[in-house]
Amino acid sequence: MTVTVETLEKLERRITLTLSAEDIGQEVDARLKRLSRTVKADGFRPGKVPMSVVAQRYGYSVQYEVVNDRVGKAFADAASEAKLRVAGTPRISQREEAAQGHLAFDATFEVYPEVRISDLSGVEVERVSTEVTDAAVDRTIEILRKQRRTFAQRPAAEGAAETDRVTIDFEGKIDGEPFAGGKAEAFQFIIGEGQMLEQFDLAVRGMRVGESKTFPLQFPEDYQGQDVAGKEADFLVTMKKIEAANLPDVDDAFAKALGIKEGTVEGLRADVRKNLDREVKFRLMSKNKGAVMDALVKSAELDVPKALVESETERMVESARADLKQRGIKDADTAPIPAEIFQPQAERRVRLGLVVAELVRASNLQAKPDQLQKHIEDLSQSYERPAEVVRYYLSDRQRMAEVEAVVIENNVTEHVLGQVKVLDKVVPFDELMAAA
Repeated sequence: MTVTVETLEKLERRITLTLSAEDIGQEVDARLKRLSRTVKADGFRPGKVPMSVVAQRYGYSVQYEVVNDRVGKAFADAASEAKLRVAGTPRISQREEAAQGHLAFDATFEVYPEVRISDLSGVEVERVSTEVTDAAVDRTIEILRKQRRTFAQRPAAEGAAETDRVTIDFEGKIDGEPFAGGKAEAFQFIIGEGQMLEQFDLAVRGMRVGESKTFPLQFPEDYQGQDVAGKEADFLVTMKKIEAANLPDVDDAFAKALGIKEGTVEGLRADVRKNLDREVKFRLMSKNKGAVMDALVKSAELDVPKALVESETERMVESARADLKQRGIKDADTAPIPAEIFQPQAERRVRLGLVVAELVRASNLQAKPDQLQKHIEDLSQSYERPAEVVRYYLSDRQRMAEVEAVVIENNVTEHVLGQVKVLDKVVPFDELMAAA
């Protein structure tokens, strides 16, 4: 068949589809006849309902289905004939004028753009690296000690100090009035670990069991509780219990308790370093990947299909709504979430996706089976039973698709780093680990 494609603007195209009214009518009659075999109606036995009744009840909906099916097939055939890569779902509208005995429809849609990636040899990309130091291993072991600490009640004469676990009653008021979340009894927290606002944390230091104290507290402007953000409250605190922390010694017994095979401090340090190396590897990969993707977006020229941006924006809104629901937010299904706040990010995602797809196609950067296997095995090493994790991934097509996407992005990252001007930068271990 001959397909005429009309260019409207940039990526927007239009095709006129013509359908035979007779063919549609015959298909509608055939479907109504099949429907009459099972349809039920008062006063008639199943399969004995007159066609006139069936047509009256279901004729419109059946015709709507037939027209939709025929228009969809006609559009797919036309797009295939014209070798068009359609982006998104076409908008279909019926034309008032059509040839005798025919129905005509306009299909308006967008096509995927041509992606032009400029010469990358002059592009600069910062590639970061870091070293897992002995100090980093020491700090990690200290965290492990804190996770296994015990607490013992302090003598009554001693005041609360940093690292102590305290149990308190407190009540806060703003302008003499209580506020939501401002009162608690037998509330526990550990001094100096950032569980409370700094002013609150400092105020309880030095207090003894049975002692009460009143102090002012200024809530930050960006405090999560919007009702009290930026306001000053007066708190009354009564100390109920003070417990001193007792950290286990770093010895062979501690290593055994952590499940270290060798059961030695040396084995513990080696295991911690191995885990930190793995974590650093993934963080460096993520950070360098981000730098490469930023460079690609800036180096590519393309028009972005509006339909794909709209689809991605809708997906992000639904994701945000699902997140609200998971956090127990009331009426999350109907909460007003302005789509426009996601549009810039959605457009960037679509743009980047198109650029990466073109680079993968042009440079043959698809994920290979051995790369997928290695990535899954690397992921599994963070768990107690690696073999089970490997089976977990291999048994699910969606999880494997996610792994494939990551491997492809890694391939793209390595490919681009081999073409650009790489600016190597060593960052401190703490800075890398603290980065979001």
